[in-house]
Amino acid sequence: MSKPKQYSAEVRERAVRLVRDHQHEHPSHWAAINSISEKIGCTAETLRKWVRQAERDSGERAGLTTQERTRLKELGRENRELRRANEILRKASAYFTQAELERRPRK
Repeated sequence: MSKPKQYSAEVRERAVRLVRDHQHEHPSHWAAINSISEKIGCTAETLRKWVRQAERDSGERAGLTTQERTRLKELGRENRELRRANEILRKASAYFTQAELERRPRK
C-alpha cells in the first residue's frame, strides 16, 4: 500500500473554492466534486472530505471545526500523559510505603 499524498493548504483551499464556484455548472454536488478532483489530482472522496470540513469550519454544517478537532486531540494527548504520570506516582508511592514498613523495627 502506498503512502497517501500530502496536499498543501493552498491546494486544498483552491479545490474547495473551485467546487463552490462551479457547483452550479454540474448536475449534482458529487458531479462537481468528481470533475474537480480529477483536475486537482486527488480522489473524489478526499475532496469531498475537504469540502465537508470547510463547511463545518464556516458554520454551514454541524460538527467539530478544525480548531476544535485539534484542541480535542491535544486534550486527549494531555489526558493520556497525566494518566501515565498518575500511574507512575501510584506505583512509586506503594513501593516506598512497602519499603518503609519493612525498614521499621517490629516490637
